[in-house]
Amino acid sequence: MNFEFSLIMNKIKSILVAGLVLTIGLVSCDSGDIRRSPGHIYAPDMTYSRAYDAYTASPNFEDSMSSRLPVTGTIARGHQLPDHLKEGDTIAYKSMVAPMHFSAAEVKEGGRLFSIYCGICHGTNLDGQGPLFASGKFASMPANFKDAKYLHMPIGQMYGAVKYGKNMMGSYASQLDIRQRWMVIAYIKKFQSANGGDAFTLGEVDAAPVAKADTAKAVAVK
Repeated sequence: MNFEFSLIMNKIKSILVAGLVLTIGLVSCDSGDIRRSPGHIYAPDMTYSRAYDAYTASPNFEDSMSSRLPVTGTIARGHQLPDHLKEGDTIAYKSMVAPMHFSAAEVKEGGRLFSIYCGICHGTNLDGQGPLFASGKFASMPANFKDAKYLHMPIGQMYGAVKYGKNMMGSYASQLDIRQRWMVIAYIKKFQSANGGDAFTLGEVDAAPVAKADTAKAVAVK
């Protein structure tokens, strides 16, 4: 009796072990299909995106790419149009006009930026007597914006010096963006206009918003 019971139990164990091995084998072979066919899905587009991923193939365009170039003549939101100036193109500098208007508050901000980035050489009084020159660090004096040589200097020429540097002065393109460069120059020209120099000319400085009909006029800084 015990022998027969033992034989039955051994057969049951063998069947269970064989069944377990078979189950593991089937799951291993079909796991990919299970993942691809999960059955009912509550929100299928969260599992299977209907949109094309960036930089992948797409049948909707001639070049078969899902990512598109920006529309010609447009810029990304929050960015600025480039100025297209080339280093050393002095003719383009001298003929350049400011592309934007500034409020009195923005001109004041230009003065703050001047104090941070320019005053150490050109002086807070714009007379070329900045701390670095006064300490004997430079053999030649930085630009004195009260001097006749600079009182009537074209704003584009000043802009080119800020962007690319001039003589011992390095480029400030990485410290000041396009708008900030013009704000600094507007501040310098406001100072110069009060000392017999030229005013900042269009696209100009104005203490109040300018009507569209007046945008072609030069507005002096008061």
